[in-house]
Amino acid sequence: MSTHLTRRLLQLYLGLALYGVSSGLLVRAGLGLEPWGVLHQGLAEHTGLSIGVVSIIVGAAVLLLWIPIRQRPGLGTVSNVFAIGIFMDATLAVVPDVHGLLAQVPLTAAAIVCNGVATGLYISARFGPGPRDGLMTGLHKVTGRSIRLVRTSLEVVVVATGFLLGGSLGIGTVLYALAIGPLAQFFLRLFAIPEGAISEARKEPASGPAPEVMPPAPARSTPVAEPTPRRAILPR
Repeated sequence: MSTHLTRRLLQLYLGLALYGVSSGLLVRAGLGLEPWGVLHQGLAEHTGLSIGVVSIIVGAAVLLLWIPIRQRPGLGTVSNVFAIGIFMDATLAVVPDVHGLLAQVPLTAAAIVCNGVATGLYISARFGPGPRDGLMTGLHKVTGRSIRLVRTSLEVVVVATGFLLGGSLGIGTVLYALAIGPLAQFFLRLFAIPEGAISEARKEPASGPAPEVMPPAPARSTPVAEPTPRRAILPR
C-alpha cells in the first residue's frame, strides 16, 4: 500500500470518527445541534432508537435517493453512513450532559471546531462525498439551481422537520451555521492532498520489439526545376 493511500485512508476514518465525536459533544452541550442532527434527535425521540442508529438509518435512506439522480457512492460515502453514527453513540455513552453556560458554551465551541477539522479531514481524503452532500450536489445538477439555494432549502426543511419532532434547536445551531463554512474551508486547505499524489500516472516501459526506423531517402543527384510562378490575381 502506497504512502499516499495510507494517508488518505487515515484521514478518511479519523475525520469520520471525529465528526461523530463532535456531533455527540453538541448533543451533550445542549445548546442546539447541526441541521441534520436536529432531525436525527427528533426522530430518536419518537422511535426510541439511539441518535447514532437514527443517523445511520437516515444516511442509508438518503443514499437511496442517489439512485434517481444518478450519483455514484464511493468508499467515503458508505463509510460515512456507518462510522459517524457509531462514534456518535460511543461519545454519548461516555460523556455526560453538561449544565450551565460556563460549561455549555466552551463545549459547543469545541464541538463546532472539531466538526470543522473532521470535515476538512474526510473530504480532502477524496473518497467520495457523504450521503447528504451527494444529495445536495445531485439535486444541483438535476434542477440547475445553485448549490447555495439547494443546500439552504434542504437544511431549512431538515431543521424545521427535526424541530417539530422535538429536536434541539438553539444558539448552537446558529453558531454552527455561521462558523462551519469558514472552518471547513480552512481545514480543507490545511489537510489537502496534492492531486498528483491521488491520480499518480505510472509510466511502464513499452514491451515488444523496437519500431523500425526507416533509413533516410537518398539525396537526388539531378536538380529538379522549380515550377514557374503564376501571376498573382489581385482582387478588384
